Amino acid sequence: MGSSSTKAPDNPGSVGKTSRRTFLGAATATAMTAASYGRVLHANDRIGVGFIGFGLIGKQHIANFKKFDDVDLVGLCDVYKPRLDEGLDYMGNANARGYGDFRRMFEDKDIQGVVVATPDHWHALLTILACAAGKDVYVEKPMTVFVDEGKWMIEAARRYSRVVTVGTQRRHGKGVAEARKLVESATLGKIHSVRIASYRNIYPGFGRTPVSDPPPGFDYDMWLGPAEKRPYTAHRGIYHFRWFWDYSGGQMTNLGAHVIDQVLYVMNAEGPSHVSSAGGRYALEDDGETPDLQDAVWVFPGFILNYAIREANAMRGDAAARGQVYLGTKGSLVLAGSYEVVPEYRIDPVNDIPPFAGQPIGGPVRSDTKPVPWIQASKGGVESDARYGTGGEDTLAMNERDWLNCMRTRKKPFCDVETGHRVAVVCNLANISLRLGRSIRWDSEKEQVIGDKEAAAMCFRPYRPPWDRALRSAIGV
Repeated sequence: MGSSSTKAPDNPGSVGKTSRRTFLGAATATAMTAASYGRVLHANDRIGVGFIGFGLIGKQHIANFKKFDDVDLVGLCDVYKPRLDEGLDYMGNANARGYGDFRRMFEDKDIQGVVVATPDHWHALLTILACAAGKDVYVEKPMTVFVDEGKWMIEAARRYSRVVTVGTQRRHGKGVAEARKLVESATLGKIHSVRIASYRNIYPGFGRTPVSDPPPGFDYDMWLGPAEKRPYTAHRGIYHFRWFWDYSGGQMTNLGAHVIDQVLYVMNAEGPSHVSSAGGRYALEDDGETPDLQDAVWVFPGFILNYAIREANAMRGDAAARGQVYLGTKGSLVLAGSYEVVPEYRIDPVNDIPPFAGQPIGGPVRSDTKPVPWIQASKGGVESDARYGTGGEDTLAMNERDWLNCMRTRKKPFCDVETGHRVAVVCNLANISLRLGRSIRWDSEKEQVIGDKEAAAMCFRPYRPPWDRALRSAIGV
């Protein structure tokens, strides 16, 4: 990836540069250096962790961190008071502090690391501001909702010497590591295409929710944060936010972030040169905006990646519904938590021409060559659900543990912010293509759209005040 990935973009639509502010307060605007942090956190010290968001994944994070014997669960922030109360009780630490405003949490010197498990549109800004406040960050996927956010996050992580881990944990799996070695060894021959799919049937959908007042105790304006101001409906809040473009990118960024990340890791790929995606809201009868049907194709150096998303048919016959399918000249590999290698057969190509009534004189002549397998069939890895990664290995706990270890060593984590950015770019470009109704050319080195000003403009989205000023305060963009 080019050096531009670690620099805030010079985008004419982005907020202008300004002098550094003390938006977060004097205590948090000045970040600790890596050296001073090392003196504070020794190998035998317990790590103070704060959590932002007590939703489906936020609760799971707390459940996991409670099992680590070198961690103190210090604080929890949520904009919905009933959830905040429930979460504090669930943490099981009578001394844990609750916050309705994350800025107050960032002032807490007992917190060295922050877990961001909020709706997707908050992931980037919370990470950036946490870095500026001297906190290491574990941020859930999808890392971003538009391309430039990833560049800003890398800039913040590097400027403030922070450890930032992204929740694309499935690459920790044993089967993924073994699959990468198989690909590197060329056992499968030349891998020219990869197919993945996310299928389920939730027809007719989640229904429709009318405009209403937010429930008591729900700070909707803070929940919206940098996103555009919209009237409240129940589906624009808890859980269902991910089906609205303002806050997420549908299943492309939800499930796609996990499986595409594994493909990039196994294939040692950074970015595509060409993206084409089509789909829309075809079948579900609800108020969601993101696609219930989407097909995307990315052209990478040496191979093509195809991804199919279906929300209203759970057909299990497609091998891609079992995991990622890597198609090579000598064999195929199906990868979820476990993997299976299926051999291709060496044949005389002439024998695969349809015989019909036979070739006239001068045509190709069939031989007696019998098909033989190019390679041996094999299996490995640890079985898990192909869609959600549950069962078998606890790769989420592995990723959390890696983050904690890197907080002590100051080494780059396995699921670093740059790897999270790469997969987010792939997902976001597909959604840009879908929304514009045309393919996109992409320069992976410069991280720029080629020859399409409208698509390039969609790589940036302005933050709503006052959060635009908070962004400038942290990294000056």
